[in-house]
Amino acid sequence: MAFAKAAAAACLSLTKLSMAQPPEASSHFARLEDTRVHYTNYGTGDFALLLVHGWNCNENVWKEQAPALANTVRVITIDLPGHGQSDKPKINYTMDLQARALDAVLEDGGVKTAVLIGHSNGTPVLRQFYRRSAEKVRGLVIVDGALRPFGDAAMMEKFIAPLRGPDYTATVTRFVEEMTASMPAQQRAKLETMMLATPQHVAVGEMEALLDPALWKEDKIEVPVLMVMAKQPAWTAEYEAFVRRLAPKLDYQIWEGVSHFVMLDKPDEFNAAVLAFLAENGLPPH
Repeated sequence: MAFAKAAAAACLSLTKLSMAQPPEASSHFARLEDTRVHYTNYGTGDFALLLVHGWNCNENVWKEQAPALANTVRVITIDLPGHGQSDKPKINYTMDLQARALDAVLEDGGVKTAVLIGHSNGTPVLRQFYRRSAEKVRGLVIVDGALRPFGDAAMMEKFIAPLRGPDYTATVTRFVEEMTASMPAQQRAKLETMMLATPQHVAVGEMEALLDPALWKEDKIEVPVLMVMAKQPAWTAEYEAFVRRLAPKLDYQIWEGVSHFVMLDKPDEFNAAVLAFLAENGLPPH
């Protein structure tokens, strides 16, 4: 009943904020050692939603979320190192590096606590940040991302190998087509352009980072978690049970009629789900 009330309130809030003028977006760069990390800020306050893109994407994947949600709460979108407007050095793109980039952005923006929203490969980044800085995390929103590997190291190697060769562009294009089969062609083309803009060394490095078994430790997530997943065979009842063991405060949702990019396919519904999750958990803090 409480969640139903929160969802109804979120829908009403979303209707109001869709007619409101969002806070002005401002572009910034945080510093992580020798790497500049780009982020866009909407609003003020020491609490924020930090939106984290997935593999080969950039902050623009949240174009339907940031301005809308910023009418209710401060929002920050990040270009992870190697992506978008951030620097792209030839370094090891580990999940720990990316988690430290989140910390650098929050520090630069004066944010004390946050709800982290991660899409796809942004999920292990969120998980690693939570391990490093749990005191800064008020909740996690996982968007069609995994909390355990899809296969063993040999299987992952077969997946990564084509990205290392001369057919990188064709391989990424095929990945995009597979992930967005139900998406309108124009939207798919924009995503393809975005993902092909990420350098090959970054794309390979981030995939290789997933081979680290330490990423997939089954340590508990004690903060509230919302998972919004696109219906597909990998998200079985057994997987849901596994996730519930890791995250006792879990709201687990399977959505039909969406691609891997859930938040682009159903932006209003996704934004309402985020607002309902915040309301249900008393966020933003007062």
